[in-house]
Amino acid sequence: MDDLRLLPKFRDSLSYLYVEHCRVDREKSAILLYEKAGVTQVPAASLAMLMLGPGTRITHAAMLLLAENNCLAVWCGEQGVRFYACGVGGTRSAAGLLHQARLVSDANKRLEVAVRMYQHRFREAAPPAFSLEQLRGWEGRRVREAYSRASRDTGLPWEGRSYDRSDWRAADPVSRALSSANSCLYGLCHAAILSLGFSAALGFIHTGKQLSFVYDVADLYKTAVSIPVAFRTAAEGSFDLERRARLACRDLFREYRLLEEIANDIPQVLGLRRDDPEAFATMDFDPAVPGYLWDPDRTVPAGVAYGWDSEEGDDGDRSG
Repeated sequence: MDDLRLLPKFRDSLSYLYVEHCRVDREKSAILLYEKAGVTQVPAASLAMLMLGPGTRITHAAMLLLAENNCLAVWCGEQGVRFYACGVGGTRSAAGLLHQARLVSDANKRLEVAVRMYQHRFREAAPPAFSLEQLRGWEGRRVREAYSRASRDTGLPWEGRSYDRSDWRAADPVSRALSSANSCLYGLCHAAILSLGFSAALGFIHTGKQLSFVYDVADLYKTAVSIPVAFRTAAEGSFDLERRARLACRDLFREYRLLEEIANDIPQVLGLRRDDPEAFATMDFDPAVPGYLWDPDRTVPAGVAYGWDSEEGDDGDRSG
């Protein structure tokens, strides 16, 4: 997308910052992280997402600064592997959400998006006669190949994903590194989805969860990001594994310019043209603009007093 009003500062931001056991405050255009070791200053405009782990307190002024700079605030569990809550996105327009809702509500259009996602993920066209079940099998084979390739490259054995959420330490190192890497990827995709004005809940392949579309988008990059990062990190040893996996993801996100890629890929898989974004940006000039009133035949601005026929006994205000 070329319209920077839709993505203020987002595409050129750093990926994310994870903090825990600290107080987050504001000083001018930077957030301040108060820890036992001292104070760290971080320019808010350089971040796409701030992950707030256990023991974190944040001031109202800091939240205001993050919102002004289109930085998503995420409240998460230790090591970032649990998602609890998040802030709002950077665009006030609902055009993307309405487009997404139309697609997901039509079975044929939804299938078209699912096919585009599968094809985009593996950079090859699926056979045109494939059913959705066959597409899932096609995906499954390629994901297994990605795991096998990472296993061969690092020399780590792989017998499949296996871990118990209630006993984190019982999982093998690769599974733990995968969970940490995926949590970072989910957060980054979530930030991109909200910044573009789409819904995290309206998924096309995944469904039924508030983060279904996050899982859809994250799947586009797992074979290129999460899987190789997890195997490489685990191959280096188990000490401080989760933290090293997060840092490796951070570096890879920056190297791949993943934020910019996600910002371009989401509209592409949803079939939005480059001349569409103007509709997104119109509501962003003034956040207080109430938008439009629904009408099946024409565009009706809100915030206007519409007079009724006095013969009907009502000439009151019908503003939006």
